[in-house]
Amino acid sequence: MDAVTADTITDAATARWGTAHDPRTGEVLTALVRHLHDFAREVRLTEAEWMAAIRWLTATGQISDEKREEFILASDVLGLSMLVVQMNHELDPAATPATVLGPFHIDGSPELGFGEDMSQGLPGAPLYLTGTVRGLDGTPVGGAVLDVWQADEDGAYEAQLPVDEARLRAKYATRADGTYCVRTIAPRGYAIPMDGPVGELISRTDISHHRPAHVHVLLDVPGFHPLITHLFQEGAQYLDSDVVFGTKPELVVAFEPREPGPTPDGGTSDVPWLEARYDFVLQAAG
Repeated sequence: MDAVTADTITDAATARWGTAHDPRTGEVLTALVRHLHDFAREVRLTEAEWMAAIRWLTATGQISDEKREEFILASDVLGLSMLVVQMNHELDPAATPATVLGPFHIDGSPELGFGEDMSQGLPGAPLYLTGTVRGLDGTPVGGAVLDVWQADEDGAYEAQLPVDEARLRAKYATRADGTYCVRTIAPRGYAIPMDGPVGELISRTDISHHRPAHVHVLLDVPGFHPLITHLFQEGAQYLDSDVVFGTKPELVVAFEPREPGPTPDGGTSDVPWLEARYDFVLQAAG
């Protein structure tokens, strides 16, 4: 039996993980071993640094729960999430670009009708998101469900608050002509959670820990590529320094001020309100 040395351990470990029963699993894990070992050699990783990393990963898992995904947040701020998105969604330039899911999406949002208010009386400037969902050829997509979620006027998501009911999240279906209308409040840009392992790590750098004001939208329509994206407020602070690298020029939308009066849902507003128009363009699957 030959002794394993610093020069031979990488080959030995990759050979072992290469025995994975599934070829793709073997490919991924052997590459992971090689890159981890190369990283440790490049930075000459110390035992203390290795233990600090283990404790950081442990703490990241411990703070995560059904509402808080600290590992997703870690992936986001390291740029890994957007890299994976870019590699897996090489869409037609005319299609709406994809961005990160983020750590605050919650399944099972309530279904609301055209123009119904998902803010349910929360304070903030009324905001109507309107537009269409269509294919690359311009054909409207009726019945497409927009899963929408956002932060409140203080920059907080439901997942960060001690609430038991859905808050600032809902699902809206397009009408037969592809039109949709989301009624909500203007979100605020916010700092990512800084009270956990990710925040503690960022605090050791000059990285901005803020995100520009935005609304999340998920569209998973049969026959089309699933789309996870954001709509960013034009002129919002931090557009050029988004901590999760999610901003794209094509997704920046003007929040146009409107006077009291008729609103896109067919009703009226007694107070000034904002309107953001955006047409989502989906690419057919396959």
